[in-house]
Amino acid sequence: MGLFKSLKGDHPKSIGDSNSQRCEDYAPPPGPPPPCSLRTHQLVGSSASQEYQPPPGPPPGRETFAPPSGPPPSHPKASDSPPPYHDWTVIPDNSLLPPPPTLGHEDSPSGNASSVDADRARDFCYRYPIMRPHQPTPEQHASVQSGDVRLIKPREYRGELLMLHKGAWRGSTRSGSRDACLLTSFPIYFAHADSPMLTKIRKTIYYEVKIRSLGLGRGNNESAIALGYAGIPYPTWRMPGWQRASLAVHGDDGRKYINDPFGGKDFTSPYREGSTIGIGMTFTIPDGPPEYGAPQEGNNPIKTEIFLTRDGRRVAGWDLHEQTDAETDGPIDGLEGNYDLFGAIGVFGGVEFDVFFSNRDWLWRPS
Repeated sequence: MGLFKSLKGDHPKSIGDSNSQRCEDYAPPPGPPPPCSLRTHQLVGSSASQEYQPPPGPPPGRETFAPPSGPPPSHPKASDSPPPYHDWTVIPDNSLLPPPPTLGHEDSPSGNASSVDADRARDFCYRYPIMRPHQPTPEQHASVQSGDVRLIKPREYRGELLMLHKGAWRGSTRSGSRDACLLTSFPIYFAHADSPMLTKIRKTIYYEVKIRSLGLGRGNNESAIALGYAGIPYPTWRMPGWQRASLAVHGDDGRKYINDPFGGKDFTSPYREGSTIGIGMTFTIPDGPPEYGAPQEGNNPIKTEIFLTRDGRRVAGWDLHEQTDAETDGPIDGLEGNYDLFGAIGVFGGVEFDVFFSNRDWLWRPS
């Protein structure tokens, strides 16, 4: 027992101090601990106690804002009336709307030329722009007015071309002949002498072609004649209407071509052997603002109409400024009466025909 007593007995306060007094026991202070708000902190170097309280009011920078008066800006006023009701089931009256553009074709059912010829023609037109209008002498203008017009045979033309009398010509081509375009020696329309913007009167140009025979063509009984007008220089190995500043109605498919190297647009029935076909253009002063689809810049364009006759009767026509398709239709530059226009007759295959520029030989009688 003495051993356990020595282990559990009193211990000295420090090692080696055998004479140190016994440790004293300390009891906790009476009562609960003071609250936080009443605690004091003893300042270093001071015997006084100081008590800290939180500052009055909200923390700095914390402000309260009231919402703006009135409804949000996008909120309609209660006094606004609702929009009018539109009955979408009612079909609008489209009788006053312009007709839709005639859709063109990508190619012709007959008489398609080679891509090599098309590329040559495109390069030709790029290198040689349309010639500026020519100021005719009084003698030249009077000669054309009387129908004394000559045809020029291009080197691509394979056949005969003879003058019957003043203003009348007879032509024939051999079977299998390639495309060729005959042009008049002088313009039929002089921009500096015939424009209604200068003369203040309407101007009509016209000629007729009698189809005497349509022979065999390039292996598929293909042969035809095309009647039209063109500005020069023009690639004479191309039918009129295929390149810039030209228009024509082709007899093999009855389609109209306006600066269109593709398939043209449906217009009339194909030409027949023995019939007389005439093509004309009428230029008049515009009587109002440009029509729908017409160019808006500058002065009003000359109103230009093209018409076709068969055996002396007017059978079809169109307005040059009719609504066109911006993606597929070519421009009408050079055809609006601002440039000279030459008669242009296209042929391919074996054909025989007569051409009449004088009104004495026409079947059609102008009104």
